[in-house]
Amino acid sequence: MFAQQNSTFRPGPRFTPGGGASGSRGSDTDTERDYRSASRSEPSSNTRRSRGPNGTTSPEETPYPVPWRGSAPGKLKTANAALVLCLNIDVDPPDIIKTNPCAVLECWVDPHTMPSHKALEAIGSNLQHQFEGLSLKISYKPILDPSQEDLKRFCTTLRNQSKDDAILFYYNGHGVPKPTASGELWCFNRTYTQYIPVSLQEVQGWLGSPGVYIWDCSAAGHLLQNFNTFAERRDHEINMMQGGYLDGTQPMMNSLQLAACAANEQLPSCPELPADIFTSCLTSPIDIALRYFIMNHQLPNNITADMVMQLPGDLKDRRTPLGELNWIFTAITDTIAWTTFSRDIFTRLYRCDLLIASLFRNFLLAERIMKNYHCTPHTYPPLPPTNTHPLWATWDLAVDTCLRQLPELLYKTSDPAANTPSSNSGNLSNRTGQNHKQDRGNTPKPNEKPYAYVPSRFFADQLTAFEVWISRGGSALTKRGPMSLPPAGDRYSGEPTNGRHEDDGVQEPHLVPRKPPDQLPIVLQVLLSQPHRLRALILLSQFVDLGPWAVHLVLTIGIFPYISKLLLAPGQDLRPVLIFIWARILAVDPSGYRYFSNVLGTRDDDLLPNSSEHKAMCSFILAAVSRDFPHGQTACWTERVFDNCYDRLEEPDFLLRQWTALCIAQMWDSNDTIKVYGVDRGTQDMLIRILLDDSAEVRCAALYALGTFMGASGSSDPDKQGGGGSGSMHQLDERDHFRMEVAVATGATLAIKDDASPMCRKELLVVISCLVKEWRGYFVVCAWLYWEEDRKWRSGSGGHYHPQNLEEDITNHAIGEWLDGFGDDELLREENRVLLSSFFTIFVVLLDLSVDPYHEVATNAQTIVDYIMALLLESPYTRLESSSLDIPPTLPTDRKASPQMSGARSRLRPASPGALRPNISRSETMTSSISSGVTNTIRRTSSFANALKTLANGIAFPLPRMAEHVSRPPSPNLNVAQYTSPYSRPPTPQNAMRATAPPPPTNEYQSPPDFLPRHVMEALMEEDMERLRARRRAGIHPRRQHHHHHHHPHLTGGSLPSPSNSTFSMDSTGSSVILGLGTGAGIRDALPLKSTFFDWCCEYFKEPQMRQTEPDEPGSVQYNYQVWRQQRNEQINVETQSQARVAAECRWDRPVATLHVSGYPLTMAFHSYDQHLMVANESDMITVWDWSQRKRLNYFCNGNARGTSITSLQIINQDVGGIILTGAADGVIRLFRNYDPCTDQGPVQMVSAFRGLNEVVQMKQGSGVVLDWKQSSGDLLVGGDSRVIKLWDAQTETPGQDFDTKSDSPVTAITSEQGSSQTFLASFADGEIKLFDRRMGEADLTVRSYFEHSSWVQNVRWHPTMSNSFLSASLDGEVKLWDIRGPPTTLKTWALHSGGLSAFDTHPGTGVFAASSAITPTNWRSQRIIVQSFDQIPPLSAFNISTGLTMNPVRTLPSPFLPRSSSLVFHPTEMLYGIGEPDGNIRIMGCKITPS
Repeated sequence: MFAQQNSTFRPGPRFTPGGGASGSRGSDTDTERDYRSASRSEPSSNTRRSRGPNGTTSPEETPYPVPWRGSAPGKLKTANAALVLCLNIDVDPPDIIKTNPCAVLECWVDPHTMPSHKALEAIGSNLQHQFEGLSLKISYKPILDPSQEDLKRFCTTLRNQSKDDAILFYYNGHGVPKPTASGELWCFNRTYTQYIPVSLQEVQGWLGSPGVYIWDCSAAGHLLQNFNTFAERRDHEINMMQGGYLDGTQPMMNSLQLAACAANEQLPSCPELPADIFTSCLTSPIDIALRYFIMNHQLPNNITADMVMQLPGDLKDRRTPLGELNWIFTAITDTIAWTTFSRDIFTRLYRCDLLIASLFRNFLLAERIMKNYHCTPHTYPPLPPTNTHPLWATWDLAVDTCLRQLPELLYKTSDPAANTPSSNSGNLSNRTGQNHKQDRGNTPKPNEKPYAYVPSRFFADQLTAFEVWISRGGSALTKRGPMSLPPAGDRYSGEPTNGRHEDDGVQEPHLVPRKPPDQLPIVLQVLLSQPHRLRALILLSQFVDLGPWAVHLVLTIGIFPYISKLLLAPGQDLRPVLIFIWARILAVDPSGYRYFSNVLGTRDDDLLPNSSEHKAMCSFILAAVSRDFPHGQTACWTERVFDNCYDRLEEPDFLLRQWTALCIAQMWDSNDTIKVYGVDRGTQDMLIRILLDDSAEVRCAALYALGTFMGASGSSDPDKQGGGGSGSMHQLDERDHFRMEVAVATGATLAIKDDASPMCRKELLVVISCLVKEWRGYFVVCAWLYWEEDRKWRSGSGGHYHPQNLEEDITNHAIGEWLDGFGDDELLREENRVLLSSFFTIFVVLLDLSVDPYHEVATNAQTIVDYIMALLLESPYTRLESSSLDIPPTLPTDRKASPQMSGARSRLRPASPGALRPNISRSETMTSSISSGVTNTIRRTSSFANALKTLANGIAFPLPRMAEHVSRPPSPNLNVAQYTSPYSRPPTPQNAMRATAPPPPTNEYQSPPDFLPRHVMEALMEEDMERLRARRRAGIHPRRQHHHHHHHPHLTGGSLPSPSNSTFSMDSTGSSVILGLGTGAGIRDALPLKSTFFDWCCEYFKEPQMRQTEPDEPGSVQYNYQVWRQQRNEQINVETQSQARVAAECRWDRPVATLHVSGYPLTMAFHSYDQHLMVANESDMITVWDWSQRKRLNYFCNGNARGTSITSLQIINQDVGGIILTGAADGVIRLFRNYDPCTDQGPVQMVSAFRGLNEVVQMKQGSGVVLDWKQSSGDLLVGGDSRVIKLWDAQTETPGQDFDTKSDSPVTAITSEQGSSQTFLASFADGEIKLFDRRMGEADLTVRSYFEHSSWVQNVRWHPTMSNSFLSASLDGEVKLWDIRGPPTTLKTWALHSGGLSAFDTHPGTGVFAASSAITPTNWRSQRIIVQSFDQIPPLSAFNISTGLTMNPVRTLPSPFLPRSSSLVFHPTEMLYGIGEPDGNIRIMGCKITPS
């Protein structure tokens, strides 16, 4: 197939550049920037490294293969570094005569500007920072002026820590004599009175092998030469005495060395350059390159070295001048090395270790600069000279082009990115002794146009040169000349030429290998730039089409990571060329998945920039290989992918944690062998631990993996349902196997049941459905226990059951008799009691989730609950004389509590999802021996889950209120769930059912049963154990359709043989078998649920990765819209701040607008920047208004339960648009987006919904739910009718601290202090106000209490202009000012409304507050509004407005959760406020600001 492709595309692919070739050059994405630099100050870290098992290079260039993926000969990995500084500041060595003036800077520190010990510490610190700029993954240890004993101790310690990895040994000997000709370097004695020689033989013994050595001193060549002499001697001795080195240990001659000068040379002392010029070139090349350029070139406009040091930009950002120079420098030095050194040397030095690659790339600059000062740096292995390479002229041109724009950049730039201070490896902003300004640019004058930096044409010109090279293309052989490889020994030292092409039939001696294109490394760098990407890919496709030798070249240069990343690009224009390139690569090296498994397994994060994301991509690829492909699972397991994923489940990068969990999920999906291996490693316990992860995606991935472990299907086939639990687990006892499955589901349930992420709750249901599938008997027992206990509570006096005699307490009797069956074995009794308790806990959580506020969660939970309830109605429990399953339920007289239910189950529940399931009738779908009473019970509601809602909450939930004609907002389109009925056939007419119904039950079943409840419990549980035994027996055989399936035509593939698919166990023995459920009679096998989370996660790799997203793409509609919003918001802030300074002295009675809503406008919120007003009425309707146009924008239903109200309404994320945040009295928090139709973002969507308060206390007059949102930190405080105030983290969607209010009164208001403060205020219905501090211990969270209010505190607000002060208002009409720094007494009190206060608020930006009077039976025609200044005694405005009521209201308060019938709220920024009246009118009033 590949041969046909080669012949088809021999003329070269004809790709046409499309949209990808155009666009802004500055469109870098975060992903692209990750490729640029692996650290904050790495000037040359764009090198790509790829790993793999094999690979060869072109046979024309070398007779032996050079690995492009695997380990090159002598490959080193650096683990630790010793930075030895022998400076002895203020004391010159005896053999060095310094010029005057001379170079003095060491690591950019002038040691003579501070005390010597301070200077030494500063130099050591700066040196460490400079090396950290090359690689942050390595531990660097500065060793300052050491004695011989200290040096030995440090070196031996580093070797012990590094084991078989390499050590970097840096030696700066500027303060000691030159190294001796016999190979000795110098340090000090402990009193610094003598120079002590240290032989390199000793150093080699301390550090061992391998190592990387940097010699920065005069006569450094002595050290390099003698090191090799001693290393050869040591290696020879080991070979003679021990027969060679042990595995994992490399010869000493494999060490790398960089020396500053030859043996007979002295370091340059030019005062314009640093004294450690060699170190500066290696660790801060851009700084030195710019200084060197300005010293040797005259530029216009008097550009000085100080100006050059202020070049704007960031080395990590290619859009900035400094970043572009760094990018060009990386490309040029890579290309110089590629075109000058042999392939094996290039791979060894530039493609194996990040630190080594950076040092040797920057060494090329050191050679260029220092040779001009009669100093020749040396390396081992020796490298050809590069200081006269033609590309250095290209570098000078790029620097010249950039610096000529420097004056305009410094004085006219306004680009924030360009103003970013340099974060290069020199750390200029942190250098001691230098005055470096952080702001590298001046703000332009208002009428002056900002200067636009003109990017370099370097990369565009290099692409043109590459295109010219390809146009001269053809075979890998050519005639000898400029386009051919140089003769052996010319540039490719030690690399012989070979004039034969393996594919040529005729050998012509006059043909020689063609010289590779010089621009190949630059083309790889161009792939990071979106404007040039398509053109570069087209040229690469034309290049690899030249033959396998060209493919080997691009693989050797390191194209694999680049081209792997581009696989994620969604652009249609890139796909043809990418497919073409990948076809050529796979034709040469088809071992694809092994490469990804090797990258995932590597321990060296320096091999690739942004290695975590690369490993996440590898996990994704391997997960895709394993999905629906058992051979792929086995292959990955063989390559230790499972172990590598397990080891990375706790990595810092969330994407890597997510995809390693998903890869585990796909590997052990339906694979018993891998599940057994995973259990032996404790993988399921690790996954349960990471359910506490901060990332919701990681928590979902762990749940998904637990789901496939428990039997859920991870297949892409929607008809493949799954089942079979955790498999055979032959290594475990069956009882341990049982406990393990229960423990997994229980641990997941307890960790996730209160999670704020609906996505996590949906995945939890998949795990629970697996347990229900395999252990359905236990769940039927729990459902019966719950039903009977709830029936006792309902039938008892006042809703509380008081048993008249013990025989009526059938549940306790049944459990007691069941436990008595275990005899005197207390451990066994306790174990079974705990197991049943675990099942009951999960069942109760299922009931909670069946009425979850998020519709998809509720729908999935209803599927599971209905399945259990259908089994219960089929069970022998219905034939017990003492059972109440055939008795219609009754409502309790007291609904304030429920038996054995926590507050989480006693709270009011929201209505069921808008799309209700069709009514199902037991008699219409199947025949049974169930009595007609139970049938009537089931007919009452639309599903068994709705029946359970009645049980769980004590109230019957009505159908949707059709009279309101309001459609609820659609749920988000992620995983739209569908309810699955437990009955296999759709409803049919009664006569049709009669024709096909089975014969009626025999008299045996109609006679009174002779069994007790405990017998049913034992039979159901034994049946579950039989199902487990059958699963364990069948686990070693492939899954197949069983012969019993002809009884169950509705069952799908992938299920285990009977009795796993039927609770009527064919393998059971004993009389108890007849008590089996017999689910094959008509109960649909609807479980386990099937998750689509994996497919959703895969969408990440379908989204744009190599370019900026639409909102971040300059010039796009969304980008321009956000820029406009930002500028508009800033303008509003400026204007309103100027108004706020005078508003506290003006009248506030200017009418602005009047709106009208249906119902009572009890809760309102203004948008800070958009002219939007959100209004919630006394029930569940929300209206969105454009108050400036008096136009209603939207009208939708919140979805809270009937009888509850929306008690809190806020708008979050207002800078970028806004999301409506609501809190209702049912304890549920809901978030809605797309409420503004003008933005054309689609219909209103409920982004999320969760229970903000799990323990809602029912009371006659409550406050519902009170919210406080802090935008700066993303924290949400939730209080209300509860004894706790709960903190939620919006970033992680997890609960934080619980603040015990220590009060029996509901919380009426919460307000957080602005800024970074950790304090907040909460007011209570009994008049108390408490100050909480989140930094305190649990017992000391309440730091201050205030008691002067004698009635319900309606609101509490921080003072807008005085810090540490706040205001509060109570229903008796008093407003009080407090100071938290003083005693708990008021500073000032305003008695505004003697007849009572309705609403109170303060303006966040100016010193005014407002309050409205209460509507009472004696004062109901109008309300008095008072706007008061903090500083003036008379009110700023006081006026009456009509309530619109025509008679004294019969119902004083429209909502039992809000003690007011009107509302008042200030605008967050503008000088406006809104007043909501009982007649539905909303009056927006403003401040009469007198124009100045």
